[in-house]
Amino acid sequence: MTANRMFTTVDDLAARIPDGATVAVPPDYSGTAMALTRALVRRGAHDLHLVAVPASGLQADMLVGAGCIGTLEVAAVTMGEFGLAPRFSAAVKAGLIKLKDATCPAIHAAIQAAEKGLPFTPLRGILGADLIDHRDDWKVIDNPFNDSGEADPIVLLPAIKPDVTIFHATLADRDGNVWIGRRRELMTMAHAARQTLVTVEAITDDNLLATDETAAGTIPALYVTAVAEAKQGAWPVGFLDEYPVDEAHMAEYMQMARTEEGFAEYVARYVTAEPAAAAAE
Repeated sequence: MTANRMFTTVDDLAARIPDGATVAVPPDYSGTAMALTRALVRRGAHDLHLVAVPASGLQADMLVGAGCIGTLEVAAVTMGEFGLAPRFSAAVKAGLIKLKDATCPAIHAAIQAAEKGLPFTPLRGILGADLIDHRDDWKVIDNPFNDSGEADPIVLLPAIKPDVTIFHATLADRDGNVWIGRRRELMTMAHAARQTLVTVEAITDDNLLATDETAAGTIPALYVTAVAEAKQGAWPVGFLDEYPVDEAHMAEYMQMARTEEGFAEYVARYVTAEPAAAAAE
């Protein structure tokens, strides 16, 4: 794909994510693609397998509430100081989604395995947790390199290879390179996924790989499928040092999303017609 064909609209990014796809997303503090999330809701995406790397908040709650999620693989869904995630909590209680409960180290390790082209990876730290009893895709074996004569169990985790990784970043250049700064997990997620779709605050004419100051924190265009410019594309979630969380809006969401009817009203007000960007300015 040539550089000029890499640049598109947020709605086109959403159209590239097929129903049933495994989609990896970062936590709220790492660059949440909320403009793209709203676009997925608008297009009526469904049966997605969402993998939070390793946790999520408003993004997962909104997608669950809109009926976009079939399976959720996650260490936690939390709205932080705003309280429990309302639509996620309701969906779990009603059995509306398949929940693959995990831990932060397990998800990171499984993503790293896919990055390296491995079918699985070992992890020791979750031994003894009852979580293992609820994950039939995790296998406990005895360490094959142990020669002590004593039991030495270790857990094998299948690699998580997303069909798509999506996130929001600060900058992309005209060649399609994307600057992520210190958020190195985004690099791993891009390496692991078959496609990486990114929204950015701005597009620069400077080559982000040309200097040491930016190159170390830049994902090369080789690992980026498409980019859309979306000013304040993480709103109402805060985005690194660019802008803080919109606390008033988050409080409004929490109040409205307590019920299905209130959530539907929220979607009609802030998602369907997409007035969110104007509201954020």
